[in-house]
Amino acid sequence: MVLDLNLPKTDGCAVLAEVKADPVLRNIPVTIFSTSEAQRDIVRCYELGANCYVSKPGSLKSFISAVTKIGEFWFGLVRLPREEEE
Repeated sequence: MVLDLNLPKTDGCAVLAEVKADPVLRNIPVTIFSTSEAQRDIVRCYELGANCYVSKPGSLKSFISAVTKIGEFWFGLVRLPREEEE
């Protein structure tokens, strides 16, 4: 899941807390992708269970590059546990 902290009606940290508190959803990896570079936001997200925090770049080219790298990281490098087959 890629989650922005600045959502229209709900705080992204509240969404993160709900996801990580739900037994069905808590194992979904969450990448925070936010314009905030504030240390308090970064710390809070990791405390709530974020798996990584990426700051959104300012230019479109850099934004596209960051999104591509997030995808390459999660779908190319990371190994996640599989559900047990019965």
